[in-house]
Amino acid sequence: MIRKLIVAGVLMAAMSAPALADPIEGNWKTKSGETAAISACGKAYCVQLKTGKHAGKRIGKMTGSGGSYSGTITDPAKDKTYSGSASISGNTMKMKGCVLGILCRSENWAKM
Repeated sequence: MIRKLIVAGVLMAAMSAPALADPIEGNWKTKSGETAAISACGKAYCVQLKTGKHAGKRIGKMTGSGGSYSGTITDPAKDKTYSGSASISGNTMKMKGCVLGILCRSENWAKM
């Protein structure tokens, strides 16, 4: 009887525990100091600025998992969209945007 109660309790706890978020999800401090929120949107992850001059603007959409992502990233000041990628190591995300796959710029963001 006690054994059945323990098993039932463990199963209930496992079923009610929230799913683990992908490492890209959350708030990130950009190189220029704004806060960017990354959250699931459909089968991708959307990047939206939360602070600064361009607050509320969606600046990217990435797909991938486990620390490696690709998609598009927009420079909000120039309103130009580039092919992009992101890789996460610990609490640092390296964002990279490229034009024609040749001219690239990268910057590091910190998890908040």
